[in-house]
Amino acid sequence: MLALIAGTGALPEEVVNCLVERPVVCAMEGFTPDTLTADIVFPLEQLGSFIADLKTRGVTEICLAGAVRRPVIDPSRIDAATMPLVPVLQQALMSGDDGALRAVISIFEDSGLVVRAAHEIAPGLLPQLGCLTEAQPSEADLADADRAAGILRAMGAADIGQACAISKGQALAVESIFGTDWMLQSLTQRPDAGGGVLFKAPKPDQDRRADLPTIGPDTVSGAVAAGLAGIFIEKGGVIVLQQEQVVEECNRLGLFLYVRERAS
Repeated sequence: MLALIAGTGALPEEVVNCLVERPVVCAMEGFTPDTLTADIVFPLEQLGSFIADLKTRGVTEICLAGAVRRPVIDPSRIDAATMPLVPVLQQALMSGDDGALRAVISIFEDSGLVVRAAHEIAPGLLPQLGCLTEAQPSEADLADADRAAGILRAMGAADIGQACAISKGQALAVESIFGTDWMLQSLTQRPDAGGGVLFKAPKPDQDRRADLPTIGPDTVSGAVAAGLAGIFIEKGGVIVLQQEQVVEECNRLGLFLYVRERAS
């Protein structure tokens, strides 16, 4: 049996819609899914008891999908089953995003649960290689994508972000803890004439079972508002939410969407 630990955003519902059988939908307090009703809501301070509950229900696999911010732990709420996990949770809360996810995944695996990626159980979330739109990238855009891939490799080594905006070989903006939408919003007042590309890909050594980068219709709107010409994403590394709508919006607004091979 599969349990989906759902955060906020559109991804959890898309995963559920791709499955033949509805999983047990779970959510951490304060980060319940936007469009799904959770069967189990648990506080992080009772993670150990939550895992025991899953196993009692016959759950053998879990999938983490959706956005979750770092919660503040209330020591008075930590129960006996969670007490042995406190050192790992403390390490997770003090680590970068990828390090935090690795720590959380280790807790579930050590308890005997198999952690599966959203795109593993719902492979249709990943688009095919090539240009998906009527608009095509120029040679300059392709060169900017190569430059962006190099920048993301450097960012990934520091566990910083999964996206950047590049124009004429120069970095316009890089993703921080505030996310891609905020980064694109920061470019709406850019002082130049526009142009350039958004590039999005996982961190080089990222555990791809959780926190795979995503784009959706809002990303398209944000890229247009930022004056960019198009979007590059890495094949097998970026989930496209509402794919049909994303492609339609790109075509309507004259943006390209290009799925390129993973940089070597």
